[in-house]
Amino acid sequence: MNVVRYEPWGLLRRFNEDVNQLFSESRNLPVGEDDRSSIVTSNWSPAVDIKEEDERFVLKADIPGVDPKDIDVTMADGVLTIKGERKHESEEEAEGYKRVERSYGSFYRRFSLPDTADAERVTAKGKDGVLEVFIPKQEKVQPRRIAVS
Repeated sequence: MNVVRYEPWGLLRRFNEDVNQLFSESRNLPVGEDDRSSIVTSNWSPAVDIKEEDERFVLKADIPGVDPKDIDVTMADGVLTIKGERKHESEEEAEGYKRVERSYGSFYRRFSLPDTADAERVTAKGKDGVLEVFIPKQEKVQPRRIAVS
């Protein structure tokens, strides 16, 4: 007969380790799958689609319930930043249950842009709860022929 040491907290410790590994930043994700464009101080993070076209990049962010005037889009040092806040509308309900699933509070997303992006001509518009940011590409610089004398 073998003696087995009893660890009453062993199973709970193992579960905690598994959950920590699942949510750790050191998980092995394929390149481009680790999204660090939202920061910890944000209350929520809008879903964003980014598409590359021949002449520009197009970024679409779902931000329903936020007035486009209240969204701050900035571009500095090759980083596009989108931030704002969705305000909570307080409603009082006398009886029955209430369920709130939409997120409220501030949001903050940052995106590193390639060197081909033209930071001077970035434009944005908001319509029907979708923010669209248009980032034109720089014109390709043609090689210059240098005369040899």
